[in-house]
Amino acid sequence: MKRIVIFASGSGSNAENLIKFFKNSDNASVVQVLTNNPHAKVLDRCKTLEVSALSFNKIALSKSNDVLNILKASKPDLIILAGFLWKFPEFILNEFPNKVINVHPALLPNYGGKGMYGMHVHEAVVANKETETGITIHYVNEHYDEGAIIFQATCEVTPSDSAQDVAAKIHELEMEHFPKVVAKLLK
Repeated sequence: MKRIVIFASGSGSNAENLIKFFKNSDNASVVQVLTNNPHAKVLDRCKTLEVSALSFNKIALSKSNDVLNILKASKPDLIILAGFLWKFPEFILNEFPNKVINVHPALLPNYGGKGMYGMHVHEAVVANKETETGITIHYVNEHYDEGAIIFQATCEVTPSDSAQDVAAKIHELEMEHFPKVVAKLLK
């Protein structure tokens, strides 16, 4: 049985989708959810879904081995950043080579990098009058949004779309594709 650990910072809709997708799987399950936000809604979702969840601070992630030790104890086959907003430490990446992935709400390399997350991305897409956007699932490396691309899916952006409209389209793509791509990676 493959083991998945998810990092999230906010509501946790992607985490919940992944947990539910793998709930009755014979191949994989989500064994741990970690968050940098002690008030994140993902903690409530995990409680409801009966999945272990912990919050941590920046020192535990970047300046000590606390989070690294939790990961080593969890023995993940895949670490998923699902709406996790902090830069992932290089020393943890080195311990889990090619085992950390992220979903980004745009077609990388466009609209990636520090500060480009959530509504910031969708507002930029609308402001630049893009006709297409999408999601990118990629490996995580030491730079924001620069790891090797695993999968992309696109959607149309119409001239009348607001940033909220784009966000809804991106959310649909994430819900549809993210669990399937994770399942393929774990085979």
